[in-house]
Amino acid sequence: MKVSKKLIFTPLALVLSVAAVNAFAYTGEELAGQSKINMEQARAIALKAHPGKITDEELENENGGSGLRYSFDIRRDNVTQEVGVDAKSGKVLENDPEGKNPD
Repeated sequence: MKVSKKLIFTPLALVLSVAAVNAFAYTGEELAGQSKINMEQARAIALKAHPGKITDEELENENGGSGLRYSFDIRRDNVTQEVGVDAKSGKVLENDPEGKNPD
């Protein structure tokens, strides 16, 4: 039985494209519909508050501000800073060194 290359490559392409989309997902992405600013805007605000390399990012419900915040771990000079950006106003709510027990 001869199997068409198209029958093999089509499902493979679908699997790879789904994997690529999931690679760009972040924790709390399901909350994005409630925010007024998007992840890209929040990243820019966080990096302006504390330049460096983002090592972790999430959108979460947390006390303070509107109750919905983007949280970023930003590494610079061997120090990790946690920067929180309100997801509705864009205001920086937190800009402190990461504690001993990072969440």
